[in-house]
Amino acid sequence: MADLTTLESLLEMGFDRNRAERAVASTGNQGIEQAMDWLMEHENDPDIDEPYKPPALAETDDDQAGTQDSTSGDLAEVASGEVSQYGDAEKKFMTEEEKQQQVKRLEELMRLKQAERRERERAEELEKEKQRRKHGQELQQIRSKIQDDDMKKLSELRKREKMEDKMARQRVKEKIARDREERAKKFGGGGSSSTSTTTTTTTPVQPSPASPTAQGPPPTKKEYDESRIQVRLLDGSTLTAVFKAQEPLAAVRVYVQVNGNMPEGQDFTLLSPYPRHDYTDLDMEKPLKELGLVPSAVLVVIKK
Repeated sequence: MADLTTLESLLEMGFDRNRAERAVASTGNQGIEQAMDWLMEHENDPDIDEPYKPPALAETDDDQAGTQDSTSGDLAEVASGEVSQYGDAEKKFMTEEEKQQQVKRLEELMRLKQAERRERERAEELEKEKQRRKHGQELQQIRSKIQDDDMKKLSELRKREKMEDKMARQRVKEKIARDREERAKKFGGGGSSSTSTTTTTTTPVQPSPASPTAQGPPPTKKEYDESRIQVRLLDGSTLTAVFKAQEPLAAVRVYVQVNGNMPEGQDFTLLSPYPRHDYTDLDMEKPLKELGLVPSAVLVVIKK
């Protein structure tokens, strides 16, 4: 049984002639399988459906050999014609049933090639998905580590501030105790000496309530060591938390970043609405007390 040519086989399978001719020429007419592989690999090329132009025949530069080339060309043309006639005669002997069988065989081969390509593409997609998940996990680990480091720094800062506050309170208590002792020595001793000249049975003279010394020192302004901060988020909801007066504004920002359900990768800053003040990166390192956010304040989250 005579076989169909590669081009005829592709046309029998329903391929466009332009594409079939490109495939045969691009694969050097090495067979139907190579041609089908080429078609599947280049089916999305932008120029796949442009009119196919076969390469021009090379022209000879030797004028002296013109006669010989012409003679050789005539002989080749005659031989080609004979082969073509022989091939046509041979193809005429191929029955319709044989053609159908060959087309079926080629279609089956085509299906196998397509199945292999789909399996290969599926494996590539799975590998890409694995890589994507791996990168996502690595990114999540990096973010978790950054948050853990920030929380550790914040915790250490709060411990240090608590220790400083405790020491400051202790110094205030000691100063108050010393002041009491000095007042007791000053006023207690003077009263006993004045009463000893009159009678021994009378009690020491107590300071008059109207005396400035009896009233004690003037009241001092109350010092707050905590601040109640309310933060308005981007979605309109609010967060409220209490911070130490000496904590930096960055502590509030970290609290919002961890508890405020902020969009992933969203950079933001804080502002005070009344009076309006946009806080900069330098402000983030300043204590809440220095920024005037004690004993309470309202802040608003804005996008950078």
